[in-house]
Amino acid sequence: MTASEFKAWAKALLARLASRLRPHLRARTLLLLPALLLIYVLVLIPFTPGIRDIRRAKVDQPAQIYSADGKLLAEFKPTHREWVSLKQISPQVMDALIATEDRRFYQHHGIDFRRTAGAALRTFSGDRQGGSTLTQQLARNLYPEDIGRSQTLTRKLKEAITAFKIEALYSKDEILETYLNTVPFLYNAYGIEMAARTYFDKSAGQLDVLESATLIGMLKGNSYYNPVINPERALDRRNIVLGQMVKFGHLPPAKLDALSKRPLRIDFERQTEEPGRAPHFAQQLRKWLIGWADDNDYNIYSDGLVVRTTIDSRLQSMATNALALQGNQLQSIANAAWGGRAGCANANADLGHAFIRETDAYRAMRASGANDADAIRKLASDRPFMQALCENKTRVQAAFLALDPRNGQIKAWVGSRDFSQDPFDHVAQARRQPGSTFKPFVYGAAFERGAKPTDTIVDQAVEIPIRGDEIWRPADDAPPSGRPVSLRDGIAYSKNRITAQLMEQVGPGRVARLARDMGVRDSHLDVVPSLALGTSPVTLKEMVSAYGTIANDGSYMEPLLVTRIENKDGDVLAQFESTPERALPVDATRKLVDVMRDVINRGTGTAIRTRFGIRADVAGKTGTTQDNADGWFILMQPQLVAGAWVGFNDSRVTLRSDYWGQGAHSALPIVGDLMQRALRSHLVDARARFDTQETPGMWQTMLTRVESWFDETFTKAPKPSKPKTAQTASQPVRPKRAPTGPAAEVTEDAPQPPVFTTMPPILPAPAESASDPATEAPTPALDAQQ
Repeated sequence: MTASEFKAWAKALLARLASRLRPHLRARTLLLLPALLLIYVLVLIPFTPGIRDIRRAKVDQPAQIYSADGKLLAEFKPTHREWVSLKQISPQVMDALIATEDRRFYQHHGIDFRRTAGAALRTFSGDRQGGSTLTQQLARNLYPEDIGRSQTLTRKLKEAITAFKIEALYSKDEILETYLNTVPFLYNAYGIEMAARTYFDKSAGQLDVLESATLIGMLKGNSYYNPVINPERALDRRNIVLGQMVKFGHLPPAKLDALSKRPLRIDFERQTEEPGRAPHFAQQLRKWLIGWADDNDYNIYSDGLVVRTTIDSRLQSMATNALALQGNQLQSIANAAWGGRAGCANANADLGHAFIRETDAYRAMRASGANDADAIRKLASDRPFMQALCENKTRVQAAFLALDPRNGQIKAWVGSRDFSQDPFDHVAQARRQPGSTFKPFVYGAAFERGAKPTDTIVDQAVEIPIRGDEIWRPADDAPPSGRPVSLRDGIAYSKNRITAQLMEQVGPGRVARLARDMGVRDSHLDVVPSLALGTSPVTLKEMVSAYGTIANDGSYMEPLLVTRIENKDGDVLAQFESTPERALPVDATRKLVDVMRDVINRGTGTAIRTRFGIRADVAGKTGTTQDNADGWFILMQPQLVAGAWVGFNDSRVTLRSDYWGQGAHSALPIVGDLMQRALRSHLVDARARFDTQETPGMWQTMLTRVESWFDETFTKAPKPSKPKTAQTASQPVRPKRAPTGPAAEVTEDAPQPPVFTTMPPILPAPAESASDPATEAPTPALDAQQ
């Protein structure tokens, strides 16, 4: 037998066997398939949402965020939705929904077998139909990840199982209510209440029959029947819904023709969530709380957590108002400096052209073949385009943070002038050069090594070698006087040359390490001499935290957002507090606080006394970076440390004013306003005093200066010796050079004893610098004298 003959014989044999067994197989298959399907359903049940999960879906409770004084700050909802009861929804919405989506809703128990069979027959004949009931749709809406949306038997079975569970747990009214409150309607609107507000600017209870039909019509395909961008399709679909309502007795037939001819009359407005009292704070808190909830098996959107924060709603309100007031005043100055909203290119053509080149519109024109000149000329002549661009670039920004230095609790947090316009958080996200507000770290490091506030350094030209042959020449707004300047006066009048020489003596590595210990822990600090003048960008949160360390006798307290978390029944789940970490010795810290008082009493921060009338025991520091790009001010009081930053999102844009650009005139008023209100309302105790060795007042300060002058005039001081291991203030010895590269690590400099001469301080300099210091080396941007 050949191979072909064998194949033919085998085929014939199999055919005879199949013909004999076929009747038996048919019968067995008919009996076996339902059994297999039942087994498969039983296997799928554990992989569908459980009864507990379905119950939770109806009673989801978002985390509620409260201030320290009991005010609701925010609710963390997963979607933009407002739950309403059936009584709050127009009856015509329910009529339209049932007539269109599930006319036998009140007769079935989750699955409409008649509709499912009819949809299957139409689908097999080529007319694809959907057979899902409202309960099945609700199952998909509530559990999209568990059920899925693929067109498979497994998905349909999961959907059916879940629908049966829902019907067993919910009443029909509860199912309708849950469905209408969870169905999406585009534009971040979830549920019928948000849909009514978004498309018709009214509540769900005020919807008429046409509006109800329009919204229910969208359920067949939100995007396809979107009444905003596809009004003709939405109109046709609305009329189909009206026809269904007539067909099933929910609308008199006589009204159909007239209603069908009516226009849509959409009143569209996107719904935005209320920003709340402290939106930037809430934004940061949400990130932290999600991590905590994940670690502790909680859901911030459904478990009804109650979070008690450190924010004081009264201080928060004061800070928001103070920042808004000062920001509006500075905006008028910026508008005048830049020639109005559309005048930024006219005020500075090169910068204006740079702004244009950074836009998507410019890149699109270049991609289409236009050359640079043509693209610039066309866009610069487009008034609406330039108005929007200039308004964005020249919008003044500001930020504010206040905390209690005794425990690290954050009391007020304002991340920008307007959260809706600029949600970017300038407190914790923006990194800007801190300017002279960084100088206290240099003086703190010197006091830690034994220096005294009365020690002096000669005000002389300074040249410090940096990379290669480059020389850094820090300058002030006045030429060197050649006179000795006390450390107290150096920080009070923010002398750059004095601070630079002091930095040489203590070393950049030691200063950088101290700054990190005190609170500047997230930003990179370049270990270079110019760090003394605040050339490494940092956040406002870091700086206020570090000043909190100064106000807390040198003990760092990690900034705290939350004091405790409770469940919905009030049981405490977790409590939080900061643990003190010693960053600077007490003695050195008290010297630092003492000299920083002089910044307020007679230095660059005197407006706190003269303008705001604050008589409390306070200390602080102003700061301004090169070209007035950033204005800073941080004020310390024993119970509250408050800091503000003012600038623009683009550091190339400034107020273009040597007066208004300074921190003493841009940022200080925000802090001064807040502190003045806090003291008057007794939220902060005006009688609180820093625990320092001495609290010199105006008369005591004058007496000390007179005594020093008398001793110097009538007592011949011995000439200081010049051993090899010592140095004089007028001839500083170079310390071991620290790494200068941008990626250099913070390292400890070789030990070098501080050497100062004891001489009388100079007479007071003007409280504010009128110009920006110059530098002759291509170093990072330096700080103005402030």
